[in-house]
Amino acid sequence: MTARPANLPERIRHYIGGAFVDSVDGDAFDVLDPVTNETYITAAAGKKADIDAAVAAARKAFTEGPWPKMLPRDRSRVLHRIADIVESRDQQLAEMESFDSGLPITQAKGQARRAAENFRFFADLIVAQSDDTFKVPGRQVNYVNRKPIGVAGLITPWNTPFMLESWKLGPAIATGNTVVLKPAEFTPLSAQLWAGIFEEAGLPEGVFNLVNGLGEEAGDALVKHPDVPLISFTGESTTGQLIFANAAPHLKGLSMELGGKSPAIVFADAELDAAIDACIFGVFSLNGERCTAGSRILVQRDVYDEFVERYAAQAKRVKVGLPSDPATEVGALVHPEHYDKVMGYVEIGKGEGRLVAGGGRPDGFETGNFVAPTVFADVAPEARIFQEEIFGPVVAITPFDTEEEALALANNTRYGLAAYVWTNDLKRAHNFSQAIEAGMVWLNSNNVRDLRTPFGGVKASGLGHEGGYRSIDFYTDQQAVHITLGEVHNPSFGRG
Repeated sequence: MTARPANLPERIRHYIGGAFVDSVDGDAFDVLDPVTNETYITAAAGKKADIDAAVAAARKAFTEGPWPKMLPRDRSRVLHRIADIVESRDQQLAEMESFDSGLPITQAKGQARRAAENFRFFADLIVAQSDDTFKVPGRQVNYVNRKPIGVAGLITPWNTPFMLESWKLGPAIATGNTVVLKPAEFTPLSAQLWAGIFEEAGLPEGVFNLVNGLGEEAGDALVKHPDVPLISFTGESTTGQLIFANAAPHLKGLSMELGGKSPAIVFADAELDAAIDACIFGVFSLNGERCTAGSRILVQRDVYDEFVERYAAQAKRVKVGLPSDPATEVGALVHPEHYDKVMGYVEIGKGEGRLVAGGGRPDGFETGNFVAPTVFADVAPEARIFQEEIFGPVVAITPFDTEEEALALANNTRYGLAAYVWTNDLKRAHNFSQAIEAGMVWLNSNNVRDLRTPFGGVKASGLGHEGGYRSIDFYTDQQAVHITLGEVHNPSFGRG
């Protein structure tokens, strides 16, 4: 059993206008420990009244508070303090994240450090930010003002929750907006820590607000609120479709990073050792609960048998264990509902492919949400495990003969988030990656991303991009100002 982290709160509450509060109606829901599936804490269940209160506090902080009007350098100092505090508490954050989500502790600690870097990045970016100026000498100057938009509604998922919250909180706050965060109901624990971090760093009251609750209640109320002009959502594609429809009457700004079924394409000339290591990490890290997981591996037939044999053998050696064990590589899935979904796909896969590793519970784990790293080979492109997002430690391997066939297989899905290409042919690498229908492509690399680059997908994998200047664009209004420097030349209407 995983040890309970120190300093757990007695219960999880909302944070509105600078204070922790319970739900207006007093309602709460249970939060489960994924190792035992027992309730370890209760969380306030937010509904429309709680969202209304949080939006009112955020709106007041935006219209009356100092934050939107502060100089970028002054906001930057606060963001750097936030990053310093997060870094200093990475062990505590990791322990809470691991306990709440089932992530291996070493990977959770890496996510905490990444969260700090997100704030540090945007602290620097807003100071360095410059905007366009266009001059026609003696006649006209045109320049661009950037202005914060208002209250940003941030809806985050249950996989790596603290880090993904920082992805949205960092740029939204850096650009002068105020926020209402609605974290995933499966993993609400680490979001509580933001309140104390922000207070200590000197973020003004009301800039950050937090409402816990179910997506169909708290999330829905946030999306539909008329005083929330921006919604940034990370989650599942069908939920994204619902948010798109509910936000449409208000013409809200939307940024949605949705599901994925990303291909990893391994050509015969690839460095096989590196490709196998990357493809193992790409689907089994973070318990396979990652939107960019390379969960469809396409392998050229010349090396297919060798790849499958070596990949399956290495997958069997991946260490499944308690999330708190530093040696663990795959921990417990987040929730019994999700465990049942993943195991359902494992059973489907047994009729759709050749099972070469895993396929059930790992030895020694008769309870909890543990799934052995599972590998299916010879999977047809029409198979459900090839087409549908499983979001767990399950991978499908499919052979191909030609480059054209590989491209058709890679694009043969409704999703288009990420792709990974392994080849030593430079011309093929660039041309093939450009032809893939994906928002992001990694060539001879695992998922290593510079924070300046855009993050987002195409097709059913998302709407819009964030990251770097794209985040600045999303969280600000751009106002063009035009000044005449010389004689005004107006068309003369109505002079007869």
